[in-house]
Amino acid sequence: MALKTEEMVLNMGPQHPSTHGVLRLEVVLEGELIVDVKPHIGYLHRCFEKHCEAMTYPQIIPYTDRMDYLASMYNNFGYVIAVEKLLDLKVPERVEYIRVIMGELQRIASHLVALGTYGVDIGAFTPFLYCFRDREKILDLFEMTCGARLLYNYMWVGGVSHDLHPDFLRLTQDFIDYFRPKIVELNNLLSFNKIFIERTANVGVLPADTAINYGITGPNLRGSGVKFDLRKDDPYSIYDRFDFEIPIGHGEKGTTGDSWDRYFVRVQEMEQSLNIIQQAIKQIPEGDVFEAIPKRIKPPKGNVYARVENPKGELGYFIISDGSLNPFRVKVRAPSFVNMEVFGELCKGHLVADVIAVLGSIDIVLGEIDR
Repeated sequence: MALKTEEMVLNMGPQHPSTHGVLRLEVVLEGELIVDVKPHIGYLHRCFEKHCEAMTYPQIIPYTDRMDYLASMYNNFGYVIAVEKLLDLKVPERVEYIRVIMGELQRIASHLVALGTYGVDIGAFTPFLYCFRDREKILDLFEMTCGARLLYNYMWVGGVSHDLHPDFLRLTQDFIDYFRPKIVELNNLLSFNKIFIERTANVGVLPADTAINYGITGPNLRGSGVKFDLRKDDPYSIYDRFDFEIPIGHGEKGTTGDSWDRYFVRVQEMEQSLNIIQQAIKQIPEGDVFEAIPKRIKPPKGNVYARVENPKGELGYFIISDGSLNPFRVKVRAPSFVNMEVFGELCKGHLVADVIAVLGSIDIVLGEIDR
């Protein structure tokens, strides 16, 4: 008769540096193997959805910044699209181009944090410094435009808070020229590093059907080989005007859908974002970015759902209007929250050290999970 060890419960967090925020993981172990992982969330809850009921539509925009605070521009983007859909409001062409440029710069900045911190999780510190060095250049562009580096309140209903600085497009093109070789450098330093591959390949494998059943979106879904991206499959704003590819996981270094695939999809997405920004710079028209901003926002009674391709997946806003200046209800589909659901499944059968490798690969932000 085979002897069985007793199960042991190990608490990881909520002050653990590799839990990417205030997250407690209850790890159930049998010997050194993981039987189950139960995430405990709610430490960062700020009542975002309840606050919205007491705010006017424009006043909510700064609150959206504070959900996924590493992708604040895109939080703004999704919310204003939802309100404009409720108002049946068309925004100027120049505003659309500015939003796409800012959104894709934000995607790169968000992915740089994900990739750099993932390197630290695995034990590689130098890529972290390189990624944050390059992210600073994007934050400089944001600061030049709206004065802020983290929480922007930049995209307004009907427009944006500031037009572009006269040097913005030139400096953005300079960043594109600077950053393309840095992606190659990152690949040589981290992506194709033998130790990094051994720590991430065949770890936390997420099959495509499981990903779909759990409602996983974004790079985590595409890492499993599913070519689904709202910018292509349900275009919003002016994304249908740009030529770009949707990177997916192919299992080059292991099984399709493993932690390395999820990581490398983000690396490739940065290249595609550069392509979109470059096309937008060439096409952007002149115009008044303030002309469509309403003096007072009072939508008719009704409800609307609008979704965008946030750096972490599908970000959706469901808004119910009762015809007053404040929304009756705002519900957010937060991609980090949905993506976190599959975490326990990904960890089963792995070792304790692999918990960190899997958690870093799904790229969560607790501000968005808890809201």
